[in-house]
Amino acid sequence: MTTHNDVVRVGLLGLGTIGVSHAKALAELRHRAQLVAFSGGDGEKAADAGWPEAVQSSPQELLAREDLDVIAICTPSGAHADNALAALGSDHHAVVEKPLALTAAEADRIVSLAESRGLSVHVISQRRLEPEVQAVRRALEEGLLGPLRLATTHVHWWRDESYYSAAPWRGDARAGGGSLMNQGAHNVDLLRWLAGPVEAVTAQSATLAHEPGTEDTTVATLRFASGALGLISTSTATPPGSPATLTLYCARGVVEIGQGELLRWDVDGVPAPQIDAAGTGIGVGASDPAAIGIAGHVQQWTEILDAMQEGRDSSIPGRDGAETVRLLEAITAAAATGRTVTMNELR
Repeated sequence: MTTHNDVVRVGLLGLGTIGVSHAKALAELRHRAQLVAFSGGDGEKAADAGWPEAVQSSPQELLAREDLDVIAICTPSGAHADNALAALGSDHHAVVEKPLALTAAEADRIVSLAESRGLSVHVISQRRLEPEVQAVRRALEEGLLGPLRLATTHVHWWRDESYYSAAPWRGDARAGGGSLMNQGAHNVDLLRWLAGPVEAVTAQSATLAHEPGTEDTTVATLRFASGALGLISTSTATPPGSPATLTLYCARGVVEIGQGELLRWDVDGVPAPQIDAAGTGIGVGASDPAAIGIAGHVQQWTEILDAMQEGRDSSIPGRDGAETVRLLEAITAAAATGRTVTMNELR
């Protein structure tokens, strides 16, 4: 998993909205990383993101380049698995935007190929690195909150028709569209990471405000391995859109996380942690995806570069990302069939 270059050479597969965020994040880390080549978009976009010298290539040309250490995959979600397998197959490390894949089987293939080739695959889950999330994770690990009893997350956002018409895959379930897989993935990942492994789920979904093609509203119930229960609701049909929340109800009290802030800390005998989130630039994408800042991507790229140059796994490795995909797939299957789906069915 090591790279022998002082500056990690990056190829960016896809220069759309999220690809530009990655390019801008890498520009903040120019002393450690170089965007050598990109596909999609155009030279003006790359220059505006801080990389006028980067070379535009076709996806095939980019994957074949030998002067790259890692390929960042920022294509539509439905292409993530094939792109990750191609990057690893051409002996490049891979950084994959969420989700790692659309199915657990695809995600497991990616992880297995990386391990067999001695390469690393990293999944963008930057919200795990936010200071308030880290503080809650530490409190759980230290037993300060007591056993978890109920965990909930709600992503009640709004996307108008222009959002879907700008990129039709966003409204196509087969391409990774939908409120659960696209908008809800980060909070589902946080819930699983904080609350622990999930054993089984039930769910319902509907298309309530947009053209049929995929759900725009999903609700799910979870049973965790610990015995605790959980609730997930995601939507892009709830104007004007509200910041996403995640709440943990534990034996000693309640903790609620917002987007870039700790909304509630009501824990018996345990003072709230001191969190300096000033200037983090997290941003809230409740009604506008462009409002989400790049601070989280800068932070995760920093951690990825550290891991690559130190020859170790990052704190958010591909195998962990595969478990989040497994949960997302289980919820989708439960909504489609109306039955309880267990995680073991997808292994």
